[in-house]
Amino acid sequence: MRALKALPWVTTVARLVLGGVLIAAGALKIGNPADSVVAVKAYQLLPEPVAVPVGYALPILEIVVGVLLVAGLLTRVAAVIAGLLMFAFVFGIAWAWAHGLRIDCGCFGGGGQLGVGQEPTYALDILRDFGLVLLGAWIVRYSPGRFSLDGALGLARDDASDADEEENE
Repeated sequence: MRALKALPWVTTVARLVLGGVLIAAGALKIGNPADSVVAVKAYQLLPEPVAVPVGYALPILEIVVGVLLVAGLLTRVAAVIAGLLMFAFVFGIAWAWAHGLRIDCGCFGGGGQLGVGQEPTYALDILRDFGLVLLGAWIVRYSPGRFSLDGALGLARDDASDADEEENE
């Protein structure tokens, strides 16, 4: 039963890591949203009329979802959005790689075409973002973890807490 007792703590760590990554990524882009637009356009996935608003909205979305995860508020909804975002990033990076584009992912600011002598890091970017997809899935399954506003407000209960109560009965 030790494993069940550890689940909420693992979920808390997953929430903090995924939320922290999203906050950092959004914060590094929000000061210069034009760079975010350049990064989104570099993937050549979206038509320009769509890429521009996506580029401007992405840092805000990352920060909002990250804050929700760190706070543990609307945890499952935030984790689903975060997981889908990360999956979209995995897809975009794989698309760029498959189509021979030489771009910086723009994940933490910057983005666009790579300079002479710079090499893309697609495999590492995909592995990192897929790992974050898995964290999102974990959070959805074992939400909300410890120290969450969802738990404090009575909006959600840990699945592991339910198991603890059943064991104690």
